[in-house]
Amino acid sequence: MRFLAVMILLLGACVPAPVPPPILPPGQGAAAACGAKDLQGLVGQPASVLMVMKFGQTVRIIRPGMAVTMDYSAERLNIEIDPAERIAAVYCG
Repeated sequence: MRFLAVMILLLGACVPAPVPPPILPPGQGAAAACGAKDLQGLVGQPASVLMVMKFGQTVRIIRPGMAVTMDYSAERLNIEIDPAERIAAVYCG
């Protein structure tokens, strides 16, 4: 019986500890995952500026009244366009 108790304790020690999420430097949070932080200067610009830009990740341009999925992807760049055809928001998701 004593041997069984020791074996159970030893086997419990073999379970790997959960891996904590990586610690990112300041400014490397969710807004940095897709580059939204660096593109905040686009807010207020005409939507037409997007036609000449190239992005290195998935981009979703959201226009007024457009249906969008609720799935979240930290690497996806979302750009919201307002009714006046200006960029209203730039964020990850």
